[in-house]
Amino acid sequence: MNSSQTMPASGTPAQSRRPAGHPPLAAAKIGVLLMNLGTPEGTDYWSMRRYLKEFLSDRRVIETPRLQWWPLLNLIILQRRPQKKGKDYASIWNNELNEGPLKTITRNQATKLQSWIDAGGLAVPGGTVVVDWAMRYGLPDVASRVDALQQQGCERILFVPLYPQYAAATSATACDKVFEALAKMRWQPTARFSPPYHDQPAYIDALAASMRASLAQLDFQPEVILCSFHGIPREYFDKGDPYYCHCMKTARLLRDTLGLTEETFRVTFQSRFGPAEWLQPYTDATVKALAARGVKRLAIVAPGFSADCLETVEELGVENRHIFMSGGGEKFALLPCLNDGDDGMSVIQDIVRRELMGWI
Repeated sequence: MNSSQTMPASGTPAQSRRPAGHPPLAAAKIGVLLMNLGTPEGTDYWSMRRYLKEFLSDRRVIETPRLQWWPLLNLIILQRRPQKKGKDYASIWNNELNEGPLKTITRNQATKLQSWIDAGGLAVPGGTVVVDWAMRYGLPDVASRVDALQQQGCERILFVPLYPQYAAATSATACDKVFEALAKMRWQPTARFSPPYHDQPAYIDALAASMRASLAQLDFQPEVILCSFHGIPREYFDKGDPYYCHCMKTARLLRDTLGLTEETFRVTFQSRFGPAEWLQPYTDATVKALAARGVKRLAIVAPGFSADCLETVEELGVENRHIFMSGGGEKFALLPCLNDGDDGMSVIQDIVRRELMGWI
C-alpha cells in the first residue's frame, strides 16, 4: 500500500484525504536518540586536530574569553596536542571497525535498545519507536540523525544525553546541538529531553551489581576503591553548575548500597586541563599519595561514564596504573563502565520506559 492510500475496515483501499500533490508522509512514529560525547574519526594528526578543535571551541567547555582563547587554541594547543592524543587513542582504537571504543559501544547500546523495544520491552506495535545514536563532537552528528529520524516519520523524539550527572559542558551542550538543529527545520518534531539520572535506583543498582561482579573476578581485595569522575573547573561549580553535587550524591548512594566506608570508597576527579583549579581531590594526585602511604591494592571505578573511552581505558587504566605501581603499589584494577552489557542496558531501558510515558 502506498502512502497516498489508507485501508478502511472493509479491507479495500481508499483514497487519502490529503490534497492532490501532497508530499508523501511516513506513518507517525516516535524517535529515541542516544547522545554521547564523541570520538575522532582517526588517530592521525588532522583527524585529531578536527576533533579537538570542535571540542575545545565549544563555549560550554571552555568559557575563557574568545580573544584570549583563540590564539592559545590555534597557535599552541592545536599544534601540539593532536600528536599526543593521537598516540593515546591509537592505544585503545578498535582496529576491526576503525573507530574509537566510545563509538562502538554507543552504537551497540542503540542496537540493543531497538531490539529490546521490538521484542516487547515497550507495549507498542513493532516499528512505532525508532532508535538512533549521535555524537556531540564528530560523527555521526546530532543534526543528521535528527533529520534521519524525521525522514522515518518520527513526529516526536526523546533525546537521551548519556551523562548520569548533569554538567553544562556535557548535558547542556548536547541539548544545544539539538536546539541548533531544530532551529533550522521547517517542521520541527516535538522534543523531549531525559533528565540526569545520577540518583535513579536503576542506575545505582546497576552500578552496584556491575562492581560486585567485577570485584569478584579479581585475584585480590582492594584496600581502597577510588570513585573517579571527570572534573570541571572549580569556577564552573562556583557559577552554579550542579555537577559536583550530582557526583557526590551518586557516590554516597553507591557507597551505601555496597556497604563501604568513606575511607575505603573515595571520590576523586580526573582529566583536568590547563592551569586553573578544578574540582578536587584530583585522581592522579590521590593515586600517588595512596601508594606513598603504603596502600598496595587499589581499584578504580568511573561511574560518570556510560561507556569506556579514552578517559577510562587509557587515562585511568594505563596512566594511573603506572603512577600507582611505580609508587610502590602491587595490585591495580580498573573496573569497567556499564557499557552495553545487561547492567548498562537496564539503565537505558529504565530511562526510555519512564520518559516515553504519555507518548506510548
